[in-house]
Parts: sequence; C-alpha cells; structure tokens
Amino acid sequence: MSWIVTLIIGGIVGWLASIIMKTNEQMGLIANIIVGIVGSLLGFWIAGLLGIAAGGMIIRFIIAIAGAVLLIYILRALGLFKKA
Repeated sequence: MSWIVTLIIGGIVGWLASIIMKTNEQMGLIANIIVGIVGSLLGFWIAGLLGIAAGGMIIRFIIAIAGAVLLIYILRALGLFKKA
C-alpha cells in the first residue's frame, strides 16, 4: 500500500513541479512520477545538508516540490527538456 501512496504523491509532486517549470506539455505520467520521487529525495537530501528539519506535512510537501523543481532545472540544463 505504501508503494501506491508513493507513486500517487510522486506523481502530484512531479506534476506541480512541471507546471512551475513550464515543462508540463513535455512530461507524461511516468515522467511526472519519476521526477516527483527522485526530486523529493534530492530535496530532502539537500534540506538535511542545510540542517532544515521537515516537521510538518506542508513543509515536507514544499521541500519535495522544491527538489523536483531543482531536478527539472538540472535536466533542462542537460538538454532533456526544452524551455517553454
């Protein structure tokens, strides 16, 4: 059951990050899920390095979206996504 929740939350996080970075038209469902999950891991890793403790659910969600936005930025710099 936790895998299903991870996929759903990852998809939502990836979708919101793709809207923020204006790559929504280039990304499908699978890309949103992958970017959401990997971006969340990146965001929480960087937050841990900076000493930011994610206490509440809203803070965790913001960190996850910020990580996914950063991942899309990196992927765009590598040429995987075009600027809108």
